[in-house]
Amino acid sequence: MIEKLRFFGDEILREKAKPVTNFDKNIREITKNLIESIKHYEGIGLAAPQIGHSVKIFVINPIWFGNEKNREIQIFINPILLSFEGTQNEQEGCLSIPEIFEKVKRAQKVVFKAQNLNGKWKKYNATDTFARVVQHEYDHLDGVLFVDKIAPIRRKLISGKLKKIALAH
Repeated sequence: MIEKLRFFGDEILREKAKPVTNFDKNIREITKNLIESIKHYEGIGLAAPQIGHSVKIFVINPIWFGNEKNREIQIFINPILLSFEGTQNEQEGCLSIPEIFEKVKRAQKVVFKAQNLNGKWKKYNATDTFARVVQHEYDHLDGVLFVDKIAPIRRKLISGKLKKIALAH
C-alpha cells in the first residue's frame, strides 16, 4: 500500500525510531509499503518515519545512482554506521521537505551493517551517492533532517519555505 508522506513539521520526523526486535508480519508490511511508496513518490531513499512508522527501517532505490548490478530496492533494518572516510559537499533534497535543495557535508565513504527481513546482519561499503543516501536516511531514524545540517545562514534564508511546508501539511 502506498502510504501518505509525512512532511516537515510532523512530530514523527523528529522522533528517535525504535529498533526492530520482531521480524514479523507487521515489519514485512511496513517494508512492503516503504517499497511501494518509494516507487510511487520516485525517491532515492525513504525511511519508515517518513510514512508514519517510528521503526529503524529504510529503503534505497539504487537505480537513481547508476547501480546496474542491483536494480532491486534495498532494505536496511536496524542500521549501524561503523566508520566514515573523506568528505563530500553536495546538494540534497528530501521527499518530506519538497522543493528545497541545499548542500550538505557528508562522509564520502561509509561502512555500515544492517539486518534484512529475516534478521540476518550484513556489512556494506557505501561510497559517493550511496554513502550520502545511507547517511541521509539514517539521520531520519534519529529524528534529524538534512536542513538541520546546513549552515545557519542558509537555514535562516529558507525558514519561510519550511514554515509554509509545515503549515500546508
